[in-house]
Amino acid sequence: MGRLRRWYAWFIRRAPRIRDLMFIGFSLITVVAQSASGRPGWDARDWFVLSVGIVASLALWWRRRYPVTVTVIAVLALGVGQVFVPMGLALLTLAIRRRDATLAILSAAAYVAYVIGNWTDNTDLFVLLFTGPFLIGTWVAVGAYIGARRDLMVSLRDRADRAEAERELRAEQARLGERARIAQEMHDVLAHKVSLIALHAGGLEVNPAVGPEKVESSAGLIRETARQAMEDLREVLGVLRTDQSVDGANLSPVPRAADLVRLVEASRAAGVNVTSELTLPDDVPASVGRTVYRIVQEALTNVHKHARGVWTEVVVQGAAGTGVTVRVTNVRPVAADSLLPGSGAGLVGLRERVTLSGGRLAVGPTQEGGWRVEAWLPWSDGKEGER
Repeated sequence: MGRLRRWYAWFIRRAPRIRDLMFIGFSLITVVAQSASGRPGWDARDWFVLSVGIVASLALWWRRRYPVTVTVIAVLALGVGQVFVPMGLALLTLAIRRRDATLAILSAAAYVAYVIGNWTDNTDLFVLLFTGPFLIGTWVAVGAYIGARRDLMVSLRDRADRAEAERELRAEQARLGERARIAQEMHDVLAHKVSLIALHAGGLEVNPAVGPEKVESSAGLIRETARQAMEDLREVLGVLRTDQSVDGANLSPVPRAADLVRLVEASRAAGVNVTSELTLPDDVPASVGRTVYRIVQEALTNVHKHARGVWTEVVVQGAAGTGVTVRVTNVRPVAADSLLPGSGAGLVGLRERVTLSGGRLAVGPTQEGGWRVEAWLPWSDGKEGER
């Protein structure tokens, strides 16, 4: 079986040249037969036809590289020596390679050479005029069919290659998008809890003289926050393999607008002076509520990191038809350094969330030196069901 495969591979590699040799051999046989089919013995005319036929036949070796030149030689051989087969094979090759004005001109020249070359032998002119298009047209038609089929196969192969490349590109883009989505979700879930832990630990660090009760209370809050962070991390990792959602809604935990109170209370427990005005109705769409929660969570996380628990105001209000407004403002912090390093990925992901939901996000310093995160999210009159 292995030897058969090697022979087949060898034949496939050399198939074009094998066909060239077969064409040349077939043409030489017909030329010799034509030269020897006349009167007994060989005269000058027979030798001339044989010589012209051999030249036209051997020229077929270069029919792939120079199809036009080989066809011109074969047409001249047809005109001066009535050698037909080399001309037919040359026209066949030319029709496979190209189907344009050059093919039409050389086909017409072959027809004229056929009529003139055979008319000198006292053949009926009307017979030549009638049979010429069929004899020459057959070679051209067969070659055009083979060439068109080859072009179609090449086109289909190119389309398949492009489709495969596009599929791989889409898959790569989907992988990159999934990685970015997972990174954003992990940031949203864990950054807030870690910032709370850092805030509690920072409070103990800057106040080493606090009593045992305060230390015990802070340690309990740190332990509870760390436990919640681990649970959130486990829930997120547990659904990554089975998540089928488009926007990451299936990644647990799924926050809602009703969780804003708990979110604000967690910051207060960490020592942040937060005042809140939460007047969002209970029938807010799930997607809007989730985005509102992420906005407030990211803003409070940045307060924990960079503002050291300064006074912060959280305002969330909205109604169907007018949209939802979210505003988180903090005053200028006393300390300039941060408890945790920031990469800026949270605000980038937040802006993307708001933009995809059709809303607007404005982030920047206030005139008093503080910081403000303000967003508006659309809320149509139609009620969106909970997912």
